[in-house]
Parts: sequence; structure tokens; C-alpha cells
Amino acid sequence: MAFPLSSAIISHKLSFNVSIAPSTRRSNLKPTHFIFCFNGKDPERSGRSRIHCLPKNNHLKELKDQHGTLTNSYISTSGHTNKLQSLIAVILVFVQISSPLPLVGWDVLPISPANAVLYSPDTKVPRTGELALRRAIPANTNMKTIQDSLEEILYLLRIPQRKPYGTMEGNVKKALKIATDEKDSILASIPTDLREKGSTLYASLIDGKNGLQALLACIKDKDPDKVSVGLASSLDTIAELELLQAPGLSFLLPEQYKRYPRLTGRGIVELTIEKGDGSTFSPEAGGEPRKTAKIQVVIDGYSAPLTAGNFTKLVIDEAYNGAKLRSTDQAVLSDNGLDKSNGYSVPLEIKPSGQFEPLYRTKLDVQDGELPTLPLSVYGAVAMAHSEVNEEYSSPYQFFFYLYDKRNAGLGGLSFDEGEFSVFGYATAGRDILSQIKTGDVIRSAKLIEGQDRLVLPDEK
Repeated sequence: MAFPLSSAIISHKLSFNVSIAPSTRRSNLKPTHFIFCFNGKDPERSGRSRIHCLPKNNHLKELKDQHGTLTNSYISTSGHTNKLQSLIAVILVFVQISSPLPLVGWDVLPISPANAVLYSPDTKVPRTGELALRRAIPANTNMKTIQDSLEEILYLLRIPQRKPYGTMEGNVKKALKIATDEKDSILASIPTDLREKGSTLYASLIDGKNGLQALLACIKDKDPDKVSVGLASSLDTIAELELLQAPGLSFLLPEQYKRYPRLTGRGIVELTIEKGDGSTFSPEAGGEPRKTAKIQVVIDGYSAPLTAGNFTKLVIDEAYNGAKLRSTDQAVLSDNGLDKSNGYSVPLEIKPSGQFEPLYRTKLDVQDGELPTLPLSVYGAVAMAHSEVNEEYSSPYQFFFYLYDKRNAGLGGLSFDEGEFSVFGYATAGRDILSQIKTGDVIRSAKLIEGQDRLVLPDEK
């Protein structure tokens, strides 16, 4: 076979024998002769070099056929033996990795392809819970366009050294134009009883201390730190406006799923964690070591109403108070709740990115480009474990925090478990506590501090 190499410097032909001592299992291995053709003159092979792997008794014929156009150099002196052996080893390793050679007498080992998660490098998967939650809000299309324009700056800020401030300025001006031109449409999307609050937020977004006009000034000053702070503030204001525009679910639940609790918006749960062995958590900045620590979780009913609804009801019922935790390299899990009768076995619920409603009892094919609105590949993602009876359903009780680590992810930076669990929220405060939780630690209490008015319970009758 022929293997192309990129060499435009050497225009010689190297020929040498390679004898590999066979083991007893491969006693039929014959000496192999390699011819390396480094050709810079032949018009038919210009700019290309080839490696031929031939039986020893055929190499003279090959040399004779090419004698008219190539210069033959034979390396046979003992002084170059070590260098030659090193060269041969390097070339053979490179060739076998890049394009395996069918060497005579070598058995071909069946190697299955790696089961890595692939996706387009242009796909911008949310890498923080805040970003994923903001994108999940079903808001006015004009607000989403403004949001997309500003979020683009998040990626531009990551560019080292010379940052594209001109592009950033264009993005903010685009957002400002849409916001001013479509003011009536933006405010009309807010329910009447919330419109006054919406008007205040809108004014803050345009001309506030950390609004779009102020962000534009920071970009013109080319101060990346101020741009980052101003951008975060503007995006927070946009998220508040969008939440006002989304008072409930943007789709109808299938009739058969209305027998489950459901959360028709956002909720916030606060978990108080206590060390099981009497030790302490690391102190906060300037503080003392803590016997307990708090984690806040934003749960999203827009993307997973049934899963979030079941979890919310369990929290209200105090089902997680006293629950023990178990820590692994990839997750912090609650106990399985087998001794508890609370909870519903909710069908697997995943909303694909860009889709109108969730899929039920169906995993996503991430390798085929399907990505969830709430990705698992975020440190602090909160999801339900699978049912022990049927993986098309979630556990009625057991949840986990996912400890995403890019080093253990697939080629696209996505978890190998992406698209297989019902993610329903993210830890947004106290994320640093997750790495300190050990097996045996306990949830002292779990409280719903926001969102009870969004919880819809099924008619028990």
C-alpha cells in the first residue's frame, strides 16, 4: 500500500530490510522490506512521498522499475545502525497509528471505535447553570434576539490578547436598536399586573447604571473587566424581564401526564448540608469553619415540569430532611429512598434544545447532534436517577448533583451520559460545597424558598 507523507526536502530513495524477531505464536512472520520514496522531481508524484511494504523477494524488481528516475541509496554501515533502528521504530509507529499496514503474518485485531461523544465545534453548549437557565426561559422573540447578541460577547471576551472590541460594540448596538425599536412589543408580552415592574426593568436595561448604554461605554474604553461586569448585569436584567414574559408553560402537557405534580415555572430550593463525621466545611472568605453549609438550587419547570414538580412536592413534604448523601468521582447522590413511600415515578423527561416541548421516555442521540436545553455537562447540574425498574422512568426519590469534569468528557466536551437523565435544575449558590461533600454527609433540611405558587398538584380524586 502507499502512505503519503509531506516531505518536500529530501529527494532520495531509501531502501532497507526490517527483520522482526517473531514470537513462538507468530513463527510464520517473514522479513519485510520497506522502500521509502522521497521524490521531489517526478512530475507524476510531485510533492508526495510513499512507503511501500513489500515481500523481500520483490524489492529488487521495484528498484529496477524506478531506477531511471530515482537515486538509490542503501544504508548498510554499522556506524548508522542505532540511528537507523530509531528511525525505523518512529516511522513504523507513525504509520501504524495513521494508516495500519497489513504486514504479512500479523493478525488483524478487531478494535471497536471509541464511544466518544461528538458534536460540531461551532455548537455553543452552556457551560454554567446560569447560562443554561437563561436560555431555557420561553420568552418574547425580540428579547431572545437581544440575549443572543449579548451572549456572543461572552465568547468574544475569552479571546486572549487582542479582543475584538469592534465586534462587541456592534453586538451591543444591535441589542440597543432592537430594544428601542421593539419596546411596545417587549412590554406587551408582560402580563398586565406585572407591566409596571417590567417597565422599570426595561428602563434599567437601556439607561441603568449597568445597562446597555453603560456597557457600550466600557467597550469603547476597552476595559475587559468592566465589560464582563456590565455584561453580566445586563444579562441578569434580561433574564428578569424574560421571566415576567413567561408566566407559565408554553406547551400543553399530554393528558396522561396530568396525574403527576408539575411546576409551571421556576422555583428555588435551599439545602442545608451537615457533615456526617462531625468535621467542618471550609470557611467562607474571612469566616470560620462551618458545621453546616447551604446550597441553592434553581429548578426549571419550563423544561422539565413533571420532574421539577415531583422534586418540589418532595421538598414541601420534607422527604429529604435527614437524607444521607453518597459521593463518587462524578456525582453526589441522595439515598435511594426505598424506605420511603413518597414520590412519583415520573417518565424520563428531556427537552431538546430548540424544540417546543419535552420528549418523554426517550433519550437523546447526542452523537447525532441532539442536545438538551438543560445539559448535564455543567458542574452542579441536578437530575433524577433512573428508576431501578425501568430506565424509561426516573427514580421517584433519588436525585444527584453532577460533578462535571472536562477531563472525563467526550471529544466535544460533553459528558458520556449527556441526554440520558432528566436534568431539572442547577446549583447556583454554594457550588463550592459540592466537592467537600463526602459519603455519609446528611441533608439536614430542604426548603422551597420560591415557586410554591407555580406548583400544580394532581387531583387525588
